[in-house]
Amino acid sequence: MSSSNEKSAIARFAICCAGWSEKWFPDTWVFAAVAVVIVALGALAIGANPMDVPIAFGNGFWTFIPFTMQMAFIVIGGYVVAVSPPVMRLIDRLAEYPDNGKSAVAWVALMTMLSSLLNWGMSLVFGGLLVRALARRTELKMDYRAAGAAAYLGLGAVWALGLSSSAALLQANPGSLPPTLLAITGVIPFTQTIFTWQSAVLLGILMIVSILISFLSAPGASSAKDARSCGVNLSKASSGLETQSRPGEWLEYSPLLIILLSILAAGWIYQEFSTKSAIIAISALNTYNFIFLMVGALLHWRPKSFLNAVTNSVPATAGVLIQFPLYAVISTIMTTVKGSDGHTLAQSIASFFVSIASHDSYAVIMGLYSAFLGLFIPSGGGKWIVEAPYVMQVANDLKYHLGWAVQIYNAAEALPNLINPFWMLPLLGIIGVKAREIVGFTFVQLIVHIPVVLFLLWILGGTFSYIAPVIPTP
Repeated sequence: MSSSNEKSAIARFAICCAGWSEKWFPDTWVFAAVAVVIVALGALAIGANPMDVPIAFGNGFWTFIPFTMQMAFIVIGGYVVAVSPPVMRLIDRLAEYPDNGKSAVAWVALMTMLSSLLNWGMSLVFGGLLVRALARRTELKMDYRAAGAAAYLGLGAVWALGLSSSAALLQANPGSLPPTLLAITGVIPFTQTIFTWQSAVLLGILMIVSILISFLSAPGASSAKDARSCGVNLSKASSGLETQSRPGEWLEYSPLLIILLSILAAGWIYQEFSTKSAIIAISALNTYNFIFLMVGALLHWRPKSFLNAVTNSVPATAGVLIQFPLYAVISTIMTTVKGSDGHTLAQSIASFFVSIASHDSYAVIMGLYSAFLGLFIPSGGGKWIVEAPYVMQVANDLKYHLGWAVQIYNAAEALPNLINPFWMLPLLGIIGVKAREIVGFTFVQLIVHIPVVLFLLWILGGTFSYIAPVIPTP
């Protein structure tokens, strides 16, 4: 690698950011706990009853449990599939293409962002496992931290511009929309959101910028920090099985149960995809996790191998299980605790932003608002339900294109993900590092993405004409 690439300004800056974050960025649980305190103080600042805040803390603590389990199963299912012999061979094959460490980081960014357009959960698992496979090629001299950051770009850059977009999916399906929101926006089809040429331009530019920054910010061979330096064990899980030792274990070593369960699963999957749009069916986390677990079991073929893989995957879910309740608390305090004027903290923040918006500034103001709120309520579909009644009513009042308003949310909502550990947890569990080790590199992406995203949202928004909402008849 040439010395000019090794000592480029972006690479030096990324290394400085990485060094700072490794020293000063807190553990992800501490990050979430600090956010809880900030939100609690914010609620008190708007005149909330002091007792309402701790009540919301306790009441909200368990409200993300279903989602927490879904996220945990993303890690478990992804790991189980990945350590099966067929998938391990596929990922190893993909890991053969890059010929040096910097191109390997760019390759991870490309593969991760492409997979996130289909499903954001898949991008976390796939990206993390590709990083591990590439890291086993020690001759690449790839920086493990930079590669881990690149594996996160699906969630930090483009996922909401693809078929994973919770907001676009909600707006296109009247049965999923709350009646109050439906009355404001009507049904907004994909042809006005993720399938517009403006959205394609936005997506293409963001992917190119993200890949370029990944390549330029990755340390060269002489300064790259490998997986071993990060304390990560890259040894592959053994696909072999110990010998059956007693007659009662025969079902554990026989594929019979896996075959029968797979037949039942296939029947349910057929019913799901024959009665729903394929996009809607696969976008449901329960469906996605179910398919991954069943495919994982089938690929392992024998229950013993499948259960061994599940056992090995569980430690990677620890961060998800212990931290997501704190994010549930944050969301509950922001959306349920009312201040002296009867508005919640989320409503007060929304009211401030919408009060200063005009037709020309709508894209930038709403983009900043969505990104700011995403630091505290990092939940795609749930956050849209909180925001939409305010931002979409303003769009109607200003005669702003409602479909592009959804895309403003989608593009800006990804920005805080680059430094918020909420979505990082499944990926961190797979690659085996702390958030502080990759945040320095994702921060570089954030610095570039903020002006690029806001400018594109503004300039492309000017190419739309207002379309009145289509309200379905009861």
